[in-house]
Amino acid sequence: MLKKLIRNDSSVTEFILLGLTQQPELQLPFFFIFLGIYGVTVMGNMGLIILIGLNPHLHTPMYYFLFNLSFIDLCYSSVIIPRMLMGFVKENVVPYAECMTQLCFFSFFVIDECCILTSMAYDRYVAICKPLLYKAIMSPQVCLMLMAGTYAMGFVGAMAHTGCMLRLTFCDGNIIDHYMCDIPPLLRLSCTSTNINELVVFIVVGVNVMVPGLTISISYTLILSNIFHIRSTEGRSKAFSTCSSHIITVSVFFGSSAFMYLKPSPAGSLDQDKVSTVFYTIVGPVMNPFIYSLRNKDVKIALSKTLKRRVFS
Repeated sequence: MLKKLIRNDSSVTEFILLGLTQQPELQLPFFFIFLGIYGVTVMGNMGLIILIGLNPHLHTPMYYFLFNLSFIDLCYSSVIIPRMLMGFVKENVVPYAECMTQLCFFSFFVIDECCILTSMAYDRYVAICKPLLYKAIMSPQVCLMLMAGTYAMGFVGAMAHTGCMLRLTFCDGNIIDHYMCDIPPLLRLSCTSTNINELVVFIVVGVNVMVPGLTISISYTLILSNIFHIRSTEGRSKAFSTCSSHIITVSVFFGSSAFMYLKPSPAGSLDQDKVSTVFYTIVGPVMNPFIYSLRNKDVKIALSKTLKRRVFS
């Protein structure tokens, strides 16, 4: 269906991705570094997905969202890193249709990440501030509706970004100074007006960054206020430990994505754009499994039980 929607009215039939760096001496080292990162990302997120699926005591709202977060991280890092790795070993030529497809899936999964992080913040707010009502508020039906809304927002945003990009004409310029087909570098290549695209970027990204960011900020303000009223030191420590993992993930993702997309125009430092993109496309997905598992007693217990079952079965 997506291929039918992609009609190229430009004279450009393919793009050339310049990659993360153009320094020859760094190409091979970067290839192995990012290959290792991708391997860890796949193993970490797949491991968390399998672990949550195999252990019934992890079938709670918190781990339901974490399961979906790992799935989203796995998918959108797979949309980006394999193509990025190709650029380290040869000229990275991308057909027009493939470039638009990458942009579409990337937009879909990034917006999904924004929404699911918001759902996770709401889940922690209910767990800490309204513990007696937790099961009633965070029922399976509510969790399912939140995830359905997450994927629906991703779909709408991806279609908006991709549809607006397809209306642009790319005349002769086909060299993208980036390691993926992202919105700002593509807008720089257009020989037609990008005003509508910039407006759509500001609206869609604003809605999917500012609204979730505000929701998360309010949730954690209420959470911290509640934590400071907990008399038990152990209770405060447990509550802080539960929330700290999510705060780290939110800070990395929303900080770098807001810097990248909420600038008034696509002009600016290309190197800054690349570094910013690396943080939320590569660093986030590789860090999340460790952030949510190394500090989490439930995950450690589940991993220990799973390994024992495999060893002694």
